[in-house]
Amino acid sequence: MVSKQMGYVIKGLFYNRSLEIKKRVQDHRKGLEVMTEGVKLPDDVKSELIDIDGLWCNLFFTPESKNDRIVLFLHGGAYIAGSVDTSKYHAVLISRFAKAQLLSVDYRLAPEDPFPAALDDTVKAYNWLMKEKKFTPNKIVIAGVSAGGGLTVATLLKLRDLGTKLPAAAVCISPWADLAFTGETFKARANKDPFTTPHGLDFAANLYVKENDPRNPFISPVYADLQRLPPLFIIAGTAEILYDDSIRLAENAKSAGVEVILDIWEDMIHAFPVFAKVAPESQKAIEKISNFIHDSFEHK
Repeated sequence: MVSKQMGYVIKGLFYNRSLEIKKRVQDHRKGLEVMTEGVKLPDDVKSELIDIDGLWCNLFFTPESKNDRIVLFLHGGAYIAGSVDTSKYHAVLISRFAKAQLLSVDYRLAPEDPFPAALDDTVKAYNWLMKEKKFTPNKIVIAGVSAGGGLTVATLLKLRDLGTKLPAAAVCISPWADLAFTGETFKARANKDPFTTPHGLDFAANLYVKENDPRNPFISPVYADLQRLPPLFIIAGTAEILYDDSIRLAENAKSAGVEVILDIWEDMIHAFPVFAKVAPESQKAIEKISNFIHDSFEHK
């Protein structure tokens, strides 16, 4: 048993650690906000702030949006950052090109709200679309970026296990699907990807996973039984450290009999489609994603 004095030392060190964690999280959140500062949406875009029992979402419409179909959109940010605001530009592009409404979900973030808070929120939003807004599942597509991509698959798994009717399809943009970090590219491509780092993702994963097993399929879908999921569109770049997450997720889905399109872009970095405002490759990727979503609605 430690002395009273050493107890004070330990308490002080834990307090300093909590301050350091808080600052790193704040810096990460601010970094994403700075990247999207000043981004304005076209004048013809309309949005509506939605409160689903304390879960805040943004509903986006464009002139092209049809009233009977919707994309449930899950932003990126490593489960500790990001928002409907930081993801609004590429989300609205998907809405426009897919000719659908789009509900962007401000799911809860770690460390304030670790797993399973984000998953509970996305399931709530999906059920709200069906029960309150009367969307049929075949007119809903779930799409997510990075952490939101992994969360997209986790949401499908949860809905399946609950016996809920699944959406028409799902899109995973550079999904973070293995929070145990067993993919080879996680370290091998660390110097190629300026958007993510092993150190940064490990920090975020610890805050989100907490005492849970990182191989829990609802945390890391690469370890899940993916049977009976709807068609998946997975897009990734060869320069990203999470490249193996996309490859393994696609292989596991195909082995489970799931229809999968794996779209690999040479030399592209993590979550590259989100830079559609400035990069032509990103714009083309968003158009390709949106075409898949549009076709998914039409074929059901």
